[in-house]
Amino acid sequence: MYGASDPAAAERTAFRRAEKQYKLYKLPNLKGRSRSRSKPAGVEGGGGDLSAVVDFHALLAGDGELPAGIGRCDCAGFDRPVFCFLDRPGFYFIPGALSTEEQCYWIRESLKTFPQPPNRTNLTAIYGSISDLFIAAKNQKILVEVENPDVQEKNEQNNGGKPRSKNFKFVDDSEIQKGADCRSTTATTLVRKLRWSTLGLQFDWSKRNYDVSLPHNKISDALASLAKNMAIPAMPSGEEFKPEAAIVNYYGPSDMLGGHVDDMEADWTKPIVSISLGCKCIFLLGGKTRDEVPTAMFLRSGDIVLMAGEARECFHGVPRIFTESDHQEISALVSQLYGLLAEYTGSKWHLE
Repeated sequence: MYGASDPAAAERTAFRRAEKQYKLYKLPNLKGRSRSRSKPAGVEGGGGDLSAVVDFHALLAGDGELPAGIGRCDCAGFDRPVFCFLDRPGFYFIPGALSTEEQCYWIRESLKTFPQPPNRTNLTAIYGSISDLFIAAKNQKILVEVENPDVQEKNEQNNGGKPRSKNFKFVDDSEIQKGADCRSTTATTLVRKLRWSTLGLQFDWSKRNYDVSLPHNKISDALASLAKNMAIPAMPSGEEFKPEAAIVNYYGPSDMLGGHVDDMEADWTKPIVSISLGCKCIFLLGGKTRDEVPTAMFLRSGDIVLMAGEARECFHGVPRIFTESDHQEISALVSQLYGLLAEYTGSKWHLE
């Protein structure tokens, strides 16, 4: 449930007020360029006062009693610390679930492998099937519109058999004839525009359902194993989690994910396994309506959130991504992935 029947009413809800409280706004600078900045604390829509944001990493490091409403979960066969909210049954927070090495591996996979066809991305509807996007960006390739039956056939296969009127391919700058009238865009620009990719069964955003007719690959064994192992706290004893689909969200410096409920899956008894990679963010967990005041918490790279049972019906979202001076916490990731991140995008990403 991503939309609201009455947008004006949605603006007045408790969830929307929380989004405005933590959102990072863009303010113009003296040269006319926009820059992201939080308004001072106490100013509506500031994002400056973070005192009410739950920090599970700080709770994990502390020796004192847990704040009211927060508990620790003891899960048989699971060796990592797990936190929960007592008034949100089915919600589990696993801080630091992934090591730095594991985070680096999955960041590389999310950038290089996950956007590969037949997986669809937000770019597919415009440009068709795009292979090796990040390699093209590294080699400073340019995507140009072409007339090529082979390219058209490939794009039709990745578009559910529907013909496309436009087809594109990557070329070197030297291959573009001067004065030629053709639509083109750099691979680097496309990387910066990448916002989501779908793995396994493909999600059709226009119809808001899973389209089993679209070409797709199974979730990789490595990702399925990770999800199965991390879902243990949210699964009934003796049952294993077997993922069939995933949606990977890529966030830029000022992006946000509005409050919503993931209600498109047929079986709500199985949990959502959400993996965070890259920059720290604020995650909002609300109730079954937008009128319930949400709880804000920090999500850091390597954290995992599980939402099962009643928590599947709760509104949630990401109003704020921390960037620029907030990279100290992920310095180990930046040092290992500098070539990948700086060469391709110049920014960090958050994957869910």
